[in-house]
Amino acid sequence: MSRPAAVLVLPSPFFSDSDTIRLLEPADCDTQWILRQVVSGAYDKPFVIDDGTTRTLHFSLSLIQSTMSLKDPFALELAYTQAMMSFLLFLPRPRQILMLGLGGGSLAKFCYRQVGSARITVVEIDPHVIAFRDQFELPPDDGRLQVIEGDGADHVLRSAGWEERPDVIMMDAFDRHGLSGSVSSTYFYQNVHDALAGRGVMVANLAGDKADREDHLAMIAEVFDDRLLTMAIPDGNDIVLAFRAPSFAPRWRDIANQAKALRARSGLDFPKFAERLERSRRLRYV
Repeated sequence: MSRPAAVLVLPSPFFSDSDTIRLLEPADCDTQWILRQVVSGAYDKPFVIDDGTTRTLHFSLSLIQSTMSLKDPFALELAYTQAMMSFLLFLPRPRQILMLGLGGGSLAKFCYRQVGSARITVVEIDPHVIAFRDQFELPPDDGRLQVIEGDGADHVLRSAGWEERPDVIMMDAFDRHGLSGSVSSTYFYQNVHDALAGRGVMVANLAGDKADREDHLAMIAEVFDDRLLTMAIPDGNDIVLAFRAPSFAPRWRDIANQAKALRARSGLDFPKFAERLERSRRLRYV
């Protein structure tokens, strides 16, 4: 793998004059041509916009992939990332978390700080996304965190042979065109099911075209025999939790108590997540 270019910081062509745009380009590049490519939508690499308050990772101007507060880099700024943490209601002390897709590292950072029981492996196919990890203050790899360049679907297939399988598989695998093609099949979701530990949970972020989201929901429901819960997020995302254990039968009163404890510890609105997930189960959303 070739070494990515250094991060080039330029005045942003958007919004206010104080904003900056960060690109993976050499210092001697034609900056005006690069900025025109970004504005036109022809630029084919991720880039970062910093407005002095937040730092956002973009695949295009219309698609914000990740957002970080500069005052609180470990916080989850986007509603869908907060909702993805609802797996803790059912599995509060996972030992292994496998994440498919790094983005700006929001979920990896949050789990690193808040889920001390877990070792976290992140698989990201785009080396340019990984190259921005320092811009988003992702901790360096250590005994609890590892970021790997590779195809998440291939990694899932291999993880089925691990001695200690993932308790949680988190899927947030998007590129500039939407959900990655390698995660868009029943075969992929069957591999996820088979790779999970016995009481494991898959958490998937589905976004984009409504028909595509419905197709993914149908595939997940088929593979996991309808053992799933869903949350619709106002910004257009659907969060899906799917459970491997055939005996899946949530005890909502216990989960409500767990939600209060998690809110006190993390600051996220876990009671709201629990209510919405219980409603989806009761109404048999799928």
